[in-house]
Amino acid sequence: MKRTDITLLLPALLMLLAAACANPGSGPDGGPYDETPPKIVAMQPPLGAARQQAKKLTITFDEMVKIENAQDNIVFSPPQVEMPEIKTSGRNISVTLLDSLKANTTYTIDFSDAIVDSNEGNPLGNFTYFFATGEVVDTMEVAGYVLAADNLEPLKGITVGLHSNVADSAFTALAFDRVARTDGDGHFVVKGVAPGDYRIYALRDMDGDYRYARGELLAWLDEPIRPGAFADVRQDTLWADTVHIDTIMTVPFTHFTPDDVVLLAFTERNPTCQLLKTQREPEWFRLFFTAPLERMPRVRGLNFDDRDAFVVEHSAGFDTLTFWLRDTVLVNRDTLEVELAYEATNDSVTVPYLQTDTLELVPKLTYERRMKLREKELERFQKALERRHKRGDFSQETPPAEPLKVQFDIVAKLAPDQNQHFRLPEPALKVDTAGIHLFLQVDSLYEEMPFRLERDSLALLDYTLRGAWRPGQKYVLNVDSACITGISGRVNLPNDNQFSIAGPEDFGALFLVLPDADSTAVVQLLSASEKVVRQVAVEEGRADFFYLEPGEVYVRLFNDRNRNGRWDEGSYAEKRQAEEVYYFPQKFNIRANWDLEQTWRLNDMPRFRQKPRELIKQKEDNKKTTPKNRNAERERAKRAS
Repeated sequence: MKRTDITLLLPALLMLLAAACANPGSGPDGGPYDETPPKIVAMQPPLGAARQQAKKLTITFDEMVKIENAQDNIVFSPPQVEMPEIKTSGRNISVTLLDSLKANTTYTIDFSDAIVDSNEGNPLGNFTYFFATGEVVDTMEVAGYVLAADNLEPLKGITVGLHSNVADSAFTALAFDRVARTDGDGHFVVKGVAPGDYRIYALRDMDGDYRYARGELLAWLDEPIRPGAFADVRQDTLWADTVHIDTIMTVPFTHFTPDDVVLLAFTERNPTCQLLKTQREPEWFRLFFTAPLERMPRVRGLNFDDRDAFVVEHSAGFDTLTFWLRDTVLVNRDTLEVELAYEATNDSVTVPYLQTDTLELVPKLTYERRMKLREKELERFQKALERRHKRGDFSQETPPAEPLKVQFDIVAKLAPDQNQHFRLPEPALKVDTAGIHLFLQVDSLYEEMPFRLERDSLALLDYTLRGAWRPGQKYVLNVDSACITGISGRVNLPNDNQFSIAGPEDFGALFLVLPDADSTAVVQLLSASEKVVRQVAVEEGRADFFYLEPGEVYVRLFNDRNRNGRWDEGSYAEKRQAEEVYYFPQKFNIRANWDLEQTWRLNDMPRFRQKPRELIKQKEDNKKTTPKNRNAERERAKRAS
């Protein structure tokens, strides 16, 4: 070719090169966007083939493709012990199964929306490849939701499995027959299911063996399910653009059932009961256990006389115990040796057995160190005393005694159905109520009023002062000095607090009518962060809440089967489900001086739709979509410019 011919071709070559560089990715303004998802042009073996023994499959597309987040997005069923090999090469995706193939079994590989084109990331859409090793290809499906049993939160990434063996022991002894995984809505679809009866389970499979082990989150239905199908139709909408509807089409499809299974998942309470840790301060020592105890453990002093040595404070289940020391001699002893005997259990022995431990309890701040700190305080007092004497001030000649520092949690404006509280730093040796006075302010006069002082039955340091409050009135609580004495001998300083009782016009009320509520039901009012604001038991089909602060509240109900005032998880070994939980699907706006009454039928809405969207913390999955109408928008932008 002559030099002049090459020169003439150069501009055309440069233009072709520029066009080729501008087209990938596309956009303003390197050419049109790629809005077409990848298309399958071949599958080997063919989709839905029967009598297949090949362990390698290949899918070929019309363009280059890739797989996004294969480990999380692709689900193999039946589950594979050894993870299959997945490879992409240009326009091909290949999968090699490493486990031996089971006879007369349908295999499904659910790619979800993991397959996208390499250029624009257009998704193929939810795609499942399937084949069968026997004569029959099973195509039934079972769908539903997995929710947290305590708050109906959708649970993502949970394994859902079917067992054709309907015995209870299959869940702990055998791997699932068919599996699926939940998405960001807690939704699952188990595919490739054969006709028959199945038990269905949910599992956070920590060890990857597709069977339940203690400590894993679990859920199950008590009764078997039977997959079915029927012919149905749905309405599909075709959009002309992002705003206008083009066509509404009636599309026939096969409706598989059940498609509304709800599995309520929880983690069983740890049955292993052992001593977890100890804690020692000079005035007390504390024991922590890994699980509640049936009865109070026995503590015996080895280097001291334990008779009448303690005031014991314990939790409801005896899993946390605090031993307050009565004797100053024991407070000042750095090392306390005790023998602890309690009923323990472990993983291999579920029947309680007597466990005896010898403990040495030592505080971080030793007696010697405390005495040095005390000496420094006395030195500071002595220097201050000398300075006061030089000024002629002889008002305080001895160091002040350390007081009992009572924490008064006084609410300045109290609701009529609330009470005042205070907390001691140590158990009380004496509380002289004659030194506590409650006054009602009437004009400029103060009228002493009756009250009742109650100590919490478990939290020995907490006290409640109850009064017959008058809305809109002012009160004064007067506590005389030395009317409260702690076990250390310290006494309180005087204290005065003023407060008022709010009027009913400052509050709203909510009355719930619950026609189908269980006799054990408890209703909770929740804040936007799901903190429990108020809780009442249902009585005669009603839950009434008076004196509510204005604002937004949500409502949750649970059936308190054991009547302990709190929600409890279940037990698979005991075939006991977690206590049932329900949400009212909308929030309530409480207004001052306004009453709301609402009838709530608990099962009017399925539980996977009950929890208000604004309370759900689990984020929905980002739905991959083909970027429709981007070229039309591009053309409009070009014309506008």
